[in-house]
Amino acid sequence: MSGGEARAVGVGSALTAPAPRPAEEASRLPTSEERELRLRVDRSSRRPVLVAFGCSLVALLLGSVFGLTASVQMHSPELAGPGWLTFGRVRTAHLNAMVYGWASLAMLGVSLWMIPRLVHQELKWARLAEFGVWIWALALGYQLVRILGGIPSGMEWLEIGLYTGDTFLTVGGGMVGVALLRTLLARAVPHLYVSVWYIMAALIWFPIIFITGNWPAWAGAESAAVNWFYAHNALGLWLTAINVGAAYYLIPKVLGRPVYSYQLSLVGFWTLGFFYSLNGMHHVIGGPMPTWMITTSITASVLMVIPVAAVAINHHMTVVGRFAALRYSPTLRFVVLGAMAYTAVSLQGIFTALREVNRITHFTQWTVGHAHVGVYAFATLILFGSIYYILPRVLRREWPSARLISWHFWLVLLGIALYVTALTVAGVFQGLYLMDPAVPFRASVDVTLAGLQARSVAAVMLTAGHVVFAWHVWRLWRRPTPERELAPFHALRPVVREAGS
Repeated sequence: MSGGEARAVGVGSALTAPAPRPAEEASRLPTSEERELRLRVDRSSRRPVLVAFGCSLVALLLGSVFGLTASVQMHSPELAGPGWLTFGRVRTAHLNAMVYGWASLAMLGVSLWMIPRLVHQELKWARLAEFGVWIWALALGYQLVRILGGIPSGMEWLEIGLYTGDTFLTVGGGMVGVALLRTLLARAVPHLYVSVWYIMAALIWFPIIFITGNWPAWAGAESAAVNWFYAHNALGLWLTAINVGAAYYLIPKVLGRPVYSYQLSLVGFWTLGFFYSLNGMHHVIGGPMPTWMITTSITASVLMVIPVAAVAINHHMTVVGRFAALRYSPTLRFVVLGAMAYTAVSLQGIFTALREVNRITHFTQWTVGHAHVGVYAFATLILFGSIYYILPRVLRREWPSARLISWHFWLVLLGIALYVTALTVAGVFQGLYLMDPAVPFRASVDVTLAGLQARSVAAVMLTAGHVVFAWHVWRLWRRPTPERELAPFHALRPVVREAGS
């Protein structure tokens, strides 16, 4: 599709493009029976999906405020305020609100909508799944209050209380997983698309690593090792797995063409599961750990180039020739950029795992910037794109404003670009100063101030983008249902097409 030869109809949350060859399955128009099946499947998952997305948006706004507050305090500590607003508490509340609130709840919503669609079966035990989402959300809300009250566990990414939070998150997530497993067992398709592999594996992997990380028997150095086993795998086997699965579904779906290589997608899946689980120990290079453990982790980190390359090639070759469609589809815009960020953060992680690099970047702002490439530029952008695609189908209404979508996109894109660039540059200088015995420690702090101030500017932009997004979701929710039986996104003809088609 050439750059100026496409046209768009509607806001475009579900804009699709025909495959270049009419014989391809992706270009086939759905039959009336298939359309009815999709509507029935969407109705079955409507309530738990809306609950998950609604709770995730509340967590997104809270986490944004906590993050902005913590960012400002890094360069202006005199603005700390009362005890519950000090950096140690709001930063911890920010991390938990964004990882277990926004990202995890949104991912549960995406999974609850996507799995029934992919297996051509209505969601089984939908009330159980909805109850599980509520348990997760309410338990997390209580834990955020405890964290702000100064009662965290003190373990990175595991600050939630063992008995007052972790248990309920495990039970709530388990209820969602059981409902999806029951739906999978009742599938009406002969094979499973790769997105099902990623999502269902994540729902199995997460409780294993979560329970292992929270097991109360660990102490001393082994506690640190298990802590980073969990924290790194929470990104790789939980956030990564579901969002890569979402990208594998949405990119071909929006473009109306099959994924480039199904075999390559399975290579990426199996190598992710095998290599990523060993990565976490590169966070404790130089610590009191056996050398073989650290070396194994570094080796596994380097071998991550295999799943990363498999996913990157597959996504790129699926989109190649159709990049102009990013101008018309907000879903494609967010998801493709998120997929690119996955490649970037993975290659950066491989680079950072090397000892000679790690000794410079460890304990610096570089690590904070790197984490935000993964959790935000990758996971959050894909979740935004997923919600732009899913909500109109659940509510059977089109997004009210293309302008608000554009504002949201540019605020968060420019915000995260500034955020990561500022902290990456500041982190490199900070690490070099820390390594030079002739440079006083104060200099390694002063050199980061410009980057920290830029981060606060970026945090304002990101928070503004999140407010715009939440407001737009509210407008969609409150928008009157159209009189037509099927909303615009159920149109039989593609709404982005090549000239002359």
